Amino acid sequence: MQNNLIKISFKLNGNQVETEVLPELTVLEMLRRNFRLTAAKEGCGKGECGACTVMLNDKPINSCLKLAATLNSSDQVISVEGFNEDKLMNNIQQAFVEEGAVQCGFCIPGMTMASYHLLQHNPKPDEHAIKQALSGNICRCTGYRKIEAAVKKAADRRQ
Repeated sequence: MQNNLIKISFKLNGNQVETEVLPELTVLEMLRRNFRLTAAKEGCGKGECGACTVMLNDKPINSCLKLAATLNSSDQVISVEGFNEDKLMNNIQQAFVEEGAVQCGFCIPGMTMASYHLLQHNPKPDEHAIKQALSGNICRCTGYRKIEAAVKKAADRRQ
């Protein structure tokens, strides 16, 4: 079995890392198993729910769909854990708390990653842009209004 392992190198949360993965291991599984980063969750395993969202080269991806073995040394993966000191992410997370947008919490890592990408590229999003940015993420608890209000609050604070 060990002969099937593939050695990969990439940048994870700002640090160059190396690990070995099976060819069928997804980025999500690798983050959770090899690096013990557990913020990204497997909701559907089919790229439909967004709970597994991470940033790959500054773009949000469903990490349950991307094979870890396809990462290379120039790739940069950022999970929620990689944003500990980031002012924008801290602003987003605080707005989620203040607006009551966090209930069970399962979808929140993906929601905050989608929100981060939106506010990085559109600091003054309107309601349509917020809904569009969050459209790849499913929440079963909040009904989205509180999440959309949190993104709006985080955007307004940046002004």
